Amino acid sequence: MAERVGRSVGHLSQLERGVSPITLDTLDRIARTLDVSISWFFSAPDPETSPESAIVVRRDRRRQINLSRAGVREELLSPNLTSSLEMVLTTFAPGASNGEGGRMRKGDEGGFVITGQLEIRTSDQTVLLEAGDSFQLEGVGRQWCRNPADEDAVIVWSFASAHF
Repeated sequence: MAERVGRSVGHLSQLERGVSPITLDTLDRIARTLDVSISWFFSAPDPETSPESAIVVRRDRRRQINLSRAGVREELLSPNLTSSLEMVLTTFAPGASNGEGGRMRKGDEGGFVITGQLEIRTSDQTVLLEAGDSFQLEGVGRQWCRNPADEDAVIVWSFASAHF
């Protein structure tokens, strides 16, 4: 597993024990090695059985990935993982990023900055987004995101083809 993920056995052990922070890029590499999407790692509260649960996710029922040691929290806004669309609420703590390696985009995605600032870098440009700004990234490619500000950055992401 370590070889396929591109990390040492010791590093993976530290991640597993919560000694080292995990980045979205490393989580993505682990997901690809296991042949699952990152969404698979979202923790889930007890299954919702109400009729609305197929179309609505209440705030207290969101599935989460808490990468707090890396300064990032992800909350799944979509009611299921079988649709061609996924929405995720991401909170970047001040100075937090998606890691030195960035994250590989596997399809079209976009987002809306609710609060704070988000710097996005692609292979050919870097942009600074403020609260109220939106963005769209097309196709496949690597991207880096970080919060350069002194307050949390909260972003709603939308992923086409459910490739998060």
